[in-house]
Amino acid sequence: MSYIAKIGLSNKHLHLKTADIETLFGKGHTLTPIKDLVQPGQFACDEKVDIVGPKGVLKGVRVLGPARPETQVELSMTDARTIGIKAPIKESGKLDGTPGCKIVGPAGEVDLDHGVIVALRHIHLSPAQAVEAGVKDKQIISIKIAGERGLTFNNVLVRSGEGHQSEIHLDTDEGNSAGCGANTEATIVNPL
Repeated sequence: MSYIAKIGLSNKHLHLKTADIETLFGKGHTLTPIKDLVQPGQFACDEKVDIVGPKGVLKGVRVLGPARPETQVELSMTDARTIGIKAPIKESGKLDGTPGCKIVGPAGEVDLDHGVIVALRHIHLSPAQAVEAGVKDKQIISIKIAGERGLTFNNVLVRSGEGHQSEIHLDTDEGNSAGCGANTEATIVNPL
């Protein structure tokens, strides 16, 4: 039996720690949710910032909430190259050895000394969904996307635990290469 999951395309975005929220948006500011995301407790915010690299600026980058313990900027390879940052492919939250950038908000700026990544493609699964799919947390799998530009993606990290809900996260470069749209699904084809 094969497991099918919906794909969520991840555009450039960032997660902010509380101190950086206040620096960028003002003392005492809290994030303003505008849309719940598939992952429980996660949401898109009304707040946007500019990301500044050595070669340019990405304007109006969306903040995702809630606040995190550490600020993290997630870009596609195209975005990172456009502004001159050599962002490594990393699992979310694994920020050692990553480059920084300047973040500009309406109330101030943050000079981030690390925290810019290209997120490792991954699938979120609850514990029950992982059992159904026949995979375990931290396992590396492959997924297959059907269609006119169908592709198989290898090196997909399984992220399973309480607070996860079935969804594959690809960035816009990956999604565009496979012709993904709003309701695209993929099948786990090769637990490695």
